[in-house]
Amino acid sequence: MMGQVKGQRLKVKAELSPELAHLPVLPSEVLAGLEPRVGQLMVDGTLGGAGHTRLLLAAGARVIGIDQDPFALERVRSEGLVGLELRQGNFRDLPELVPEVVDGVLLDLGVSSFQLDDVARGFSFHTDAPLDMRMSQSGESAADVVNELAYEDLARIIYEYGEERHSRRIARAITEEREKTPFSGTVQLANTIKKAYPGQHARGIHPARRTFQALRIYVNDELGALEAGLRGAKQILQSGGRLAVISFHSLEDRIVKRFMRAELEPTTKKPLEASEAELLENPRSRSAKLRVGVKA
Repeated sequence: MMGQVKGQRLKVKAELSPELAHLPVLPSEVLAGLEPRVGQLMVDGTLGGAGHTRLLLAAGARVIGIDQDPFALERVRSEGLVGLELRQGNFRDLPELVPEVVDGVLLDLGVSSFQLDDVARGFSFHTDAPLDMRMSQSGESAADVVNELAYEDLARIIYEYGEERHSRRIARAITEEREKTPFSGTVQLANTIKKAYPGQHARGIHPARRTFQALRIYVNDELGALEAGLRGAKQILQSGGRLAVISFHSLEDRIVKRFMRAELEPTTKKPLEASEAELLENPRSRSAKLRVGVKA
């Protein structure tokens, strides 16, 4: 498979518009894993900026692009990409969203670059913004969670979804701070976590990173959606169809690994990761892991 990947790198660069500021993660590896061909029907269950979808379309496949973010769909719809059909929803509902039998499914589990760069969405702690983090713009926000949940519940969420060993200290600081000033912005929360963090933290890693990850996962029920999405993907795949999943942290990768081994035929023993060349070009790919499985 790696020989295929190297052979496709120049092709991928030629097919991606040079104007695109946001590059898809592991593009060559995704193409090699899904093996799109003319006339095939593929599903991009996490459309985002449509970076991967453009590559699938360029290979001659038709693509059903799914995203729960209405802003992402409108942005891609304005481009008028030929061969792409857009459907709004969460990939956890794949069988309902895609009643067709398909040749391949892609799930890129990362927050899209557009969402990260849109400060109003509240995913980043580097710029002050409303403490939101909702992908679909509906339901409980991150501000609701930190202002209303009990200390024990907050500590559990931060520990389980952020794998943060100082979860209790951080949860206590949050509950004490909200008594004085309810949380409304990202910087207020990030500063509260930073003050509560004991000792020195790793260079270049903000102490709020794991807590923000935990809140985003909880608010969007990302792990529940992933488990349902994997089952749904297998259901809509034809025999010999391929499922490619890009995860960005160990909680996701463990779920994907377990599912691939139990339900599909994995194409590699270990997940594929970004090359040094891609890391230089797209630093956001540094934690990406790609696993591909084939339905028997």
